[in-house]
Amino acid sequence: MDYQGLKLFLHLASTLHFGQTSEACFISPSTLSRHIKRLEEEVGKPLFERDKRKVSLTRAGELFRQYASETLANWNRFQETLQEETTLLSGEISMYCSVTASYSFLSDLLVTYRQRQPSVEVKLHTGDAAYSIPKVVAGEEDIVIAAKPEHLPASLSFKPIATSGLVFIAPTVSCLAREFVDAEIMDWERVPIIQAEQGLIKQRLQLWFRQQGIKPNVYTSVAGHEAIVSMVSLGFGVGIVPELVLLNSPLANKIQQLTVDPVLQPFTIGLCVQTRRLQNPLVKTFWDTAKVLG
Repeated sequence: MDYQGLKLFLHLASTLHFGQTSEACFISPSTLSRHIKRLEEEVGKPLFERDKRKVSLTRAGELFRQYASETLANWNRFQETLQEETTLLSGEISMYCSVTASYSFLSDLLVTYRQRQPSVEVKLHTGDAAYSIPKVVAGEEDIVIAAKPEHLPASLSFKPIATSGLVFIAPTVSCLAREFVDAEIMDWERVPIIQAEQGLIKQRLQLWFRQQGIKPNVYTSVAGHEAIVSMVSLGFGVGIVPELVLLNSPLANKIQQLTVDPVLQPFTIGLCVQTRRLQNPLVKTFWDTAKVLG
């Protein structure tokens, strides 16, 4: 079986978008299509249904997804067994985190890890923080940096490395949102709100409004904390972001933090892995690196 083909299949099964998968995996769409076609020929059935508007998994594709995950896990365990007697490890691990997390936490972690395991290659992927937990649950990434969810799946292990407060932010430019902020009493049900498309930060925002008995006027939903800062700085509305994102943003001088009562519950940020993956020496040594820093 082509293990590279299995990796590509699993990525495509997650994105259901040939363009996104080919870009993320640094291959052409035609090469990706050839890998998928080869797998379908080996399986004997179509793995994806395709039309001009969408891509979806067939029933065979759903079954093959489980097979591919288990096959790659077994292959990884076999490789790990060959390395068990070697102190200096080699191979690769994959990580996912937001852009902010990549320069807020990864620098110290990677420097320490590279000193201990210079032959291990770390494949880093960045994107919306809301995808971190789903990606590690799906087995797409070995390790993610994520905010700890309200309910951590039983299959996962989480190690805290930092905390970050959540803050309401408003634009400093003259705009409708600014008028609401400057009013003697802020009318929360009329101020335009910029919220995250999904994830813990959206849950915290909705909870805060629900606790205050306020029906928010959602102007738009965007992907990523950095996008919220950008939309707010341009004057489209008010939003909430982790304070850490704001502190590291080049747009911080165009943003005003708002004082609210009660304050929002902060994020606990840490490493998250599938617990069974801690049997992998490559993953375990990275996991232990965070202990040194913490």
